[in-house]
Formats: sequence, structure tokens, C-alpha cells
Amino acid sequence: MGLHAAARAAARQLATPRSVGLRLAYLVVLAASLCAFAQNLQPIPKLTARVTDLTGTLTAEQQSLLEEKLSALEARKGSQVAVLVVPTTEPEEIAQYSIRVVDQWQLGRRKIDDGALLIVAKNDRDVRIEVGKGLEGVLPDLTAHRIISETIIPLFRQGDFYGGINAGLDQMIRVIDGEELPAPDLGWQGHSVRGVSHLVPFLFVAVLFGSVVLRSLFGRGLGAVIAGAATGAMVYFVGQAIFIAVIAGLIAFLFSLISGFSGGGIWSSYPRAGGWGGGFGSGGGGFTGGGGGFSGGGGGFNGGGASGRW
Repeated sequence: MGLHAAARAAARQLATPRSVGLRLAYLVVLAASLCAFAQNLQPIPKLTARVTDLTGTLTAEQQSLLEEKLSALEARKGSQVAVLVVPTTEPEEIAQYSIRVVDQWQLGRRKIDDGALLIVAKNDRDVRIEVGKGLEGVLPDLTAHRIISETIIPLFRQGDFYGGINAGLDQMIRVIDGEELPAPDLGWQGHSVRGVSHLVPFLFVAVLFGSVVLRSLFGRGLGAVIAGAATGAMVYFVGQAIFIAVIAGLIAFLFSLISGFSGGGIWSSYPRAGGWGGGFGSGGGGFTGGGGGFSGGGGGFNGGGASGRW
């Protein structure tokens, strides 16, 4: 009989009217089962850094980049977010193990309780976001579930563990900073091109005739800019793929600019295609700070958060 079964059986017997001797015997069995179970629990690592990887999945450079990101968040907002990657949490579920972790690590500031933990059990294929009491308003269970299911798990399924952790932290930081969680980036799941492909005929017609109208109103240069921007926005809205949207916008801009139709319009003297530059990309760098000597501030957790499997 397993430890769980033995403990449950002893507990049931304790609830049944029996002699004092039998009750004591079952109590001894229950205590022994619980002690044996506790001895088999996975140990909690000491908190010495914001990123702890017990599996060797992350390189030293990747851990350093994540450390800098989380250090910058703490310096800016005061919130403490940590990452823990373990091989397994068995015999416990990841939610039980993560509660033991945050109880020991005490992430977040005392009385503010603004800590969070992103924990990955690699061999179990489990991931969980544990949220401190002070962050449950900005990072509720539903938002944590969205971050896991829409951002982290698709990348984990591709074997990109650093990418999933990094992107998940970006989303967590976004909402901690008070921003809305954006729509899921379907481009990570490989669906963006297919989602946009059926729009190609419509986009061609729209750009062809739309550019004529826009240039007649605003002139060749500004009309081409507006046509490109509108096309890019439409593609991004449908496909949620920024790279494809930028390419489509550039193509529409160039087509509108060099096509044979001429425009007069109220902005006909606007300079040709001058001064328009890109602004797309992801920011990075500039953060300082490391993990040496990092410790929790005494925050509390109520079990808020979400879990998922890949």
C-alpha cells in the first residue's frame, strides 16, 4: 500500500468509533506514513539568485540575462520575481511544491507581498506561476493561465525553454508594470503566415485602389505612407505577426509610391517618402544587477496563480 493510501486508510479508521488502543495504533500508522512521505519530498533549494536552474537547461549567459531583467523590475517597481527550474516535484503536485518554495523564499516586500515565482518541472512537463497576495490584483489567476497557455507552453513544445521562460517573464513584467496583456502572438505557434495568406487577393485590390484615393487626397508621399501603415496594421491585426506586418506595409508603401497613378490633392507638395523610418523590434540591454546574495523580503502567498502542462 502506498504512503498516500496508508495515510488515508489510517485517517478513516481514526474517524470510526473504536477502542482507545486501536485509535492509538492507527494514529501511530498515520504519523509514520506522514513522516515517511515528508522524507521523500523534493528539497527546496536555497534562494541565492533570482534564477535557479537545477537541470542545466539554461546557459550561464541566459541566466544572466534573466537576472538582469528581474533585477531591473525590482529596482523600478520593488516587486520580486524569481524563476526556479527543477527536474521534478514528485511525489507532490507542482502547486504543492511551489507553495513550499515561496513559503521558504518569501519573495516580495514585507506587508506588500508583491512577489511571484515562475517554476518549471522539466521532467514532469509542468509549469506554474505562483503569485503573492499583493500582485493578485494585477496578475490574477486568469492572467497567469493566459501567460502559461498562450506564451510559455507553445515555446516549450518547440523545445525552446529559455524562450518560453523569457517571454513568460516579459508578460508577467508587463502586467506588473500596469499594462494590459496583449492578444496572443500566434506567430510563435507557426500559424501567422497561414492566417494572412487568404488576405493576399483582398490586400492587393485594397492597396491598388486605396493608394489612388489616398494620393489624390494627401499627395504621393504621404498617401504612400498612409497606405503602407494601414496595410501593415491590417495584417498585424489578423495574423498577430509583426515581421509579416512590417514586410506587407513596406511592400504597400513602395507599390503606392512608384505606381503609375499620379495624385494631386491637398498634400501634393509633401516630400517623396522622406523621413519615414521603422520603429519595430524588441528592446534589450541596459539593465544591471546580478543574483549574488539575493534574498526574499518576507512577502506572503495565498496560493494564487495557475499551472499548465506541455
